[in-house]
Amino acid sequence: MTITSFGPANRIARAAETHPLTWRLRDDGEPLWLDEYQAKDGYAAARKALAQMSQDDIVQTVKDSGLKGRGGAGFPTGVKWGLMPKDESMNIRYLLCNADEMEPNTWKDRMLMEQQPHLLIEGMLISARALKAYRGYIFLRGEYTTAAANLNRAVQEAKAAGLLGKNILGSGFDFELFVHTGAGRYICGEETALINSLEGRRANPRSKPPFPAAVGVWGKPTCVNNVETLCNVPAIVGNGIDWYKSLAREGSEDHGTKLMGFSGKVKNPGLWELPFGVQARELFEDYAGGMRDGFKLKCWQPGGAGTGFLLPEHLDAQMYAGGIAKVGTRMGTGLAMAVDDSVNMVSLLRNMEEFFARESCGFCTPCRDGLPWSVKLLRALEKGQGQQGDIETLLGLVGFLGPGKTFCAHAPGAVEPLGSAIKYFRPEFEAGIAAQAPAAAGLRPDLAKPIVVGA
Repeated sequence: MTITSFGPANRIARAAETHPLTWRLRDDGEPLWLDEYQAKDGYAAARKALAQMSQDDIVQTVKDSGLKGRGGAGFPTGVKWGLMPKDESMNIRYLLCNADEMEPNTWKDRMLMEQQPHLLIEGMLISARALKAYRGYIFLRGEYTTAAANLNRAVQEAKAAGLLGKNILGSGFDFELFVHTGAGRYICGEETALINSLEGRRANPRSKPPFPAAVGVWGKPTCVNNVETLCNVPAIVGNGIDWYKSLAREGSEDHGTKLMGFSGKVKNPGLWELPFGVQARELFEDYAGGMRDGFKLKCWQPGGAGTGFLLPEHLDAQMYAGGIAKVGTRMGTGLAMAVDDSVNMVSLLRNMEEFFARESCGFCTPCRDGLPWSVKLLRALEKGQGQQGDIETLLGLVGFLGPGKTFCAHAPGAVEPLGSAIKYFRPEFEAGIAAQAPAAAGLRPDLAKPIVVGA
């Protein structure tokens, strides 16, 4: 299996037939500028899309490929594109690239933007053609200064070569592209919060419906896709549906490849392009090299801080949405984190929930008050000052902040790791209950301390 690693370790030959996202990467990690990108078949798919395919053909090709969003939610991309209005009179449409990437332990989009900016631009050009969008924005995390510089240079190169702007390649299609750096808020990963921020408003999620496909940025039809999602489009258009579907491992319900990785105290932390359906154990042992000497794997998260913890025995799961769902959590971004046996889970969760509480937009009460409350309880348990019923209160918060209970998906993602940590490591939480607290014998969860806002 050929691999691509973000970093200096073990980068070997890549093949366009098996690694559509990474085969062009340079061994020295430097970015591919326009001449080199085109020498490696760059913009060939865009030329095909503009000259040989109708907008509907492109949408149908992406839909039939089974491409799903790579930002964490996994919504079918072609289906999302199909939600854009068919009314030709609605000729002002926007394509937004969600490059905010603030999920802890996730850095895949940064690599694509820093090293292959033209791949993203080509993906957006083809996608804009399919969506009849005349203007696009890359909404970029403000801390990604290198990515911003490289994207801006690549945009200028593409404009000078006639690949952006008016009448692109003589096709009659116009598309302008801009790089917009955000102020740095996790909530901007939610597409309607991103739209509000782009408009200069507070980054709060919007009520849906209407959905962005009907009423998006500045009230116009808008499609928002993730960086990695858009970077898959050129290969799908260029190589076809059957090829794309053939990339995944047997048993995977998801098609294509995925940028996956492992961080933590592993021997070879990194990022690799691997087929969907690869076993998590292969990712952990063969690519990440297992744990460093002197450390033992305690648990792991499969796809960012907003996914639930899994145990070492769950490494037999296949890395695709359904495979990870079978063991009780979500695939998320596909970049896993290994937790070693020296880590106290109460301290780890306190740190995570502090981040999520700080990043809440504050719009809805469960998230605004519930997350800080979980931090308060976790701090007490971490100091050995917890009280009887605190764990049940935390579990109550996990339920009250779960899917469908809040305005957006921020709080459900924030409490998923908390619930799984208590499930698998409850004794560590119980150890934080003060010695002078009343005995726990006979305590029932339904009689636990009631949750009162502001308590």
